[in-house]
Amino acid sequence: MKRLLFLLTASLLLCVGVYGQNASQARKILDKTASIIGRKGGAVANFSMSGKYGNSSGTIAIKGNKFNAKMAQAIVWYDGKTQWTYMKKNQEVNISTPNEAQQQSMNPYKFISIYKNGFKLSMKNVSGGWQIHLYAANQKRTIKEMYITIGKNYLPKTIKMRQSNGWTTIKVSNFKAKNLSDATFRFNAKDYPHAEIVDLR
Repeated sequence: MKRLLFLLTASLLLCVGVYGQNASQARKILDKTASIIGRKGGAVANFSMSGKYGNSSGTIAIKGNKFNAKMAQAIVWYDGKTQWTYMKKNQEVNISTPNEAQQQSMNPYKFISIYKNGFKLSMKNVSGGWQIHLYAANQKRTIKEMYITIGKNYLPKTIKMRQSNGWTTIKVSNFKAKNLSDATFRFNAKDYPHAEIVDLR
């Protein structure tokens, strides 16, 4: 009986140790990815999205927590606090303060800041890189779960996130470093003189 108890305890400790190493490795990969994507000057990339928010594709510029996404139907600016969404069809600009999930749905690189707090991490090797699983410790959080596929160059290829009403998948490509001014991430009314402003804050 003592031997069985010892074996069970040893197995449990081994599993905990392996999980700890796995989580530590996942964090190191995400840290490296975050340092590349979150470069001080900024960067640009292409993206396509499917799921809860419908299907769309376009280009995105990022700089820290700021982003500017351009799609066929809309342009979105976010300066770290306020978001402006210009709908081309009706020339309307909605001003809002988006939550975590809304930011992630527009900025596929938002994960570079949220993984550091409140998520359990694990990873597995996949062809050409790694797949990292993030699971929210508090399942009342807006983003409950994420899978991030990262290449050997430490750039993300696919981000899948789960909210209460389903999954959204974002694919990113053609990441390039580019120095961007802060004005890139703010709506300029002078550029859209006929736009109707709707403040939803």
